[in-house]
Amino acid sequence: MVWIKDGNRSGQLLIVPSIVLRDGPSTDKESEEKKKEPASSSQNSPEAREESSSSSNSSSRKEEGSAPSNSFIPSFPRAPSTSDSVRVKCREMLSAALRTGDDYIAIGADEEELGSQIEEAIFQELKNTDMKYKNRVRSRIANLKDAKNPNLRKNVLCGNIPPDKFAKMTAEEMASDELKEMRKNLTKEAIREHQMAKTGGTQTDLFTCGKCKKKNCTYTQVQTRSADEPMTTFVVCNECGNRWKFC
Repeated sequence: MVWIKDGNRSGQLLIVPSIVLRDGPSTDKESEEKKKEPASSSQNSPEAREESSSSSNSSSRKEEGSAPSNSFIPSFPRAPSTSDSVRVKCREMLSAALRTGDDYIAIGADEEELGSQIEEAIFQELKNTDMKYKNRVRSRIANLKDAKNPNLRKNVLCGNIPPDKFAKMTAEEMASDELKEMRKNLTKEAIREHQMAKTGGTQTDLFTCGKCKKKNCTYTQVQTRSADEPMTTFVVCNECGNRWKFC
């Protein structure tokens, strides 16, 4: 408000309300819209569109790069076809053995082609389908189906063991690691027992041979286990050669 001096009445002041003129009504919504306009215009600019497209392309490239690649399976020459009914049946049986456990699905191997390649390698070595050929095929099938030896089947499916090598492997080579270790220990024990029986011992008639019932024996005591365990006694019959041991 403004104080104005009255010309008619001396000493008196009049109160006149002051009016402030504005260009137009301004609301909070307009101020907010004005604040938003620069941001929206900057987003619609060509530079912003290029940046957004480049960022989306880079993110898609990262996603593509992070995707795991398929495991590499070596390829071998395809086996020639055959009309021999025996050979065709053997190929089907080998392929069925490779399908044991559904490992071929996870690996992505062509079990039918692998079965044909294994049969072809066996036939090329033996040159006929006689009993030796059939026994060779049966042994491959039995080992591929062995539930205690799944690593053999996986190695064949992955290509770690080529079909031509698998066709010639012996029973000892196809055996599981557990069975190989067991055979190794048995062989060592048999060799040790044989050497101890031949190198020395004490002749006695205290033991009776379970085979020939004679008492002409030779025994040897050896500490085969820990020091607090009793010694192992190895006995050999001098009459028939029968051997046994006890603790």
